[in-house]
Amino acid sequence: MSESTVHRTHTTQPSAPALGTGRRILRAAALAATLPYLTLKAAWVAGSDLGIPKGSVLLEPGLFFPVANAVTLLMDSCVILLVLVLTRPWGLRVPGWLLTVPVYVATGLLTPIVLGFPAQLLVKALGMGAGEAAKAAQPPFLDPWVFGVVYGGFIVQGLALAGLFVPYARERWGAGLRGALGQRLPSPTGVVAGAAAVAGTGEAAVSLYWAFGGSAGLPAQRVAVYSAETGVVSAAHAVCALGGVVGVVLLARGGGRRAAWPLALAWIGSAAALSWGMWMLGATLGPDPVSGERATLGITLAYAGQMITGILGAAVLTRHLRSRFPRPAA
Repeated sequence: MSESTVHRTHTTQPSAPALGTGRRILRAAALAATLPYLTLKAAWVAGSDLGIPKGSVLLEPGLFFPVANAVTLLMDSCVILLVLVLTRPWGLRVPGWLLTVPVYVATGLLTPIVLGFPAQLLVKALGMGAGEAAKAAQPPFLDPWVFGVVYGGFIVQGLALAGLFVPYARERWGAGLRGALGQRLPSPTGVVAGAAAVAGTGEAAVSLYWAFGGSAGLPAQRVAVYSAETGVVSAAHAVCALGGVVGVVLLARGGGRRAAWPLALAWIGSAAALSWGMWMLGATLGPDPVSGERATLGITLAYAGQMITGILGAAVLTRHLRSRFPRPAA
């Protein structure tokens, strides 16, 4: 692709998105899927204990959980705005960074849930879920129905947003996203990609260690409630980390391979590491939602490493995208 062709993608105003039946259904599904979570969070912010059993750590006095509820209420409200941006004509005039940053964060937060929660249901259906001893050791947290309602809504949101963002990106940036990876990225970026690969592989190893019952670095209460049902959550994060490693390395190497899959892997993997690492690192400021204990040093370092992995991967991804979308000459 010539440089002039890339420049024309910046100067030509894309046409308004043509919403077919499928995209209208996805829009409606995404908007409807926000309602259960927003309703619960609004109730909790208002002081209700709907879905919270007696003795739950969520009912303990303090500001941490009320503030966290308010923040997550605002975050899920942003999904509504994202859906409108992706489906309304004015959405094509929104600055690229102002759209891609929240989409990137949403991708990172939702992908492990999209992978992990169905896997938990499958494990449970196969009779490999938490045993009676593990259930008895688990302190009260949320009523069981809350997880199905909330995570089911998150899965619909994630799939619907992906189904809306992909055609939007094709309409707005399609010329720059098609074709081969192109030239190898500069050597400093290659060093960053190597560091991301090492950190991501380490992150995946730790997650798999915990997924298969490893206990080092975890609070004693969390070790006591371990089961295959909880292990698949860590496995989902390991899958995201390894996918991100593959994507980042391919982006840095360049070549004749089509760009779509390496871009998708780097985007999803780095987003999951950065978003969840940052979120969980912030959560260590409060009590562990499962055990009620303060986070151990080991788990704090693991979350910090996860966040650093995401930052390194995002740097390589950003450098690659800038090479595909150079700024027009002044």
